[in-house]
Amino acid sequence: MEGLLPHLAVLPVALPLLAGALSLVLLRHAGWVRAITVVSLSSLLAMSLVLLVQTAGGASWTYALGDWPAPFGIALAVDRLAAMMLTITAVMGIACRLAAGNEGSRRFDALLLFQLAGLNGAFLTADLFNLFVFFEVLLAASYALLLDGAGAARLRAGLHYVTVNLLGSSLFLIAAAMFYGVAGTLNIADLDARLATLPASDAGLAQVAGLLLLAVFAIKAAALPLGFWLPGTYGAAAVHVAVLFAVMTKVGIYSILRVHGALFEAVPQTASTALPLAGLALPWLLPAGLATLLLGAAGALAARDLRVLVAWLVVVSAGTLLAALGLGTVPATAAALYYLPHSTFAAGAMFIAVEFVARRRAGSSTPVAADYRIYAGRPVREAPWIAALFFVTALVVAGLPPGSGFIAKALLLDAAAATPAHAWIWSVVLLSSLVVVVALARCASAVFWGPSTAAAIPPAVQGTGVGGRGLLLAALLLLGCGLVMALFAHPSYDFLRQTAAALGAT
Repeated sequence: MEGLLPHLAVLPVALPLLAGALSLVLLRHAGWVRAITVVSLSSLLAMSLVLLVQTAGGASWTYALGDWPAPFGIALAVDRLAAMMLTITAVMGIACRLAAGNEGSRRFDALLLFQLAGLNGAFLTADLFNLFVFFEVLLAASYALLLDGAGAARLRAGLHYVTVNLLGSSLFLIAAAMFYGVAGTLNIADLDARLATLPASDAGLAQVAGLLLLAVFAIKAAALPLGFWLPGTYGAAAVHVAVLFAVMTKVGIYSILRVHGALFEAVPQTASTALPLAGLALPWLLPAGLATLLLGAAGALAARDLRVLVAWLVVVSAGTLLAALGLGTVPATAAALYYLPHSTFAAGAMFIAVEFVARRRAGSSTPVAADYRIYAGRPVREAPWIAALFFVTALVVAGLPPGSGFIAKALLLDAAAATPAHAWIWSVVLLSSLVVVVALARCASAVFWGPSTAAAIPPAVQGTGVGGRGLLLAALLLLGCGLVMALFAHPSYDFLRQTAAALGAT
């Protein structure tokens, strides 16, 4: 196993790429495609868990494809953070496939696998240009996944989504070109070493390139004022696509933590550095995070559509993560790393819960006639299990005890207590949490106990399924992951604190 272990770094990228291509070849054989997807997803989860165990003690390694040395070859890096993100992605991929059931186009499985390949590549790459390449792979797959199905709203949201991300890709290329111009490399470790001795004449260009990268990652993370695309996009996506998209904003958060943490947070102040490069992102992250947090909470309160409400909650999670990273301390980063998987699992489960509500209102097992309105739809009184699922998921999303969200926010508030901005952080986090609770309570009141503005569900369809077992299994999987995080909060936090400390040391 020791001889094969280093090669596991490339398999999370290579396996879904090959499986996705094979799925396209066997497009007319649905049974074979389904089997390929199941085997691939199971293998990805198993490999991710192996990497997570192997890196738990602090081990890390770099894998050079073709044995080409940096900065000429493609390098992948494995450490605790990368292994954690691979595991989260594998879980979300399985939940997405379960939630899809028999819905989606014939190409859905291939697109899902390509999406996972792009995500895994972004989490593993050790090179800025390859980060751009993997961004494009996952974005290309996400464009097709978002448009998977009919509807003018989905097409309009897809157009906005594509336009915004094309802008982000253009900025990424410009930033990468500027870095290559001043340093002659795009390998992150090599670039880190060269920035430390950058001539004074090039420091300004490096700073501009770093801020452009920050803007690109802020677009991916849906940070204010660059994140207005997210509610409409996620609100229009099919439920299984929205479940997978719950991890998409985390790519931007991860990239800020990884790239800026490596390139700028530890750059020494030398006489040759004309402009300060250390802590380049920190002055922007905290205010942007707090503003995004308030905007997301206000958007959730004002939402009139169930899916849009959950999409705004994704914005809330992005703001919370940015604010935590903006503190720039090991405890705050560890709190952010604990909150990251919690918010991903909780958002995915919440998308499924509101899908059950919308389908039950229509008395249909398909999303075609689903009623996503909050305040004008038929109340759901005859399905207590849907109410129970909604209540539990809302409790986890809102961060109320005893869920993992409560632990994550408690860790964040404790980390903020020792900072000069603690009063602002406490006020914004607690106020936004209260607004989210009010928004979810109002939604539940209207959905389950509100006055009916439509005819009752005919008796003939009251017992009709509302999406099959796949949706329910996906919700239980995601809620179960959150429960495991809460039950093993202490060892999880110890692992994440060590991860945060290692990132701060790089």
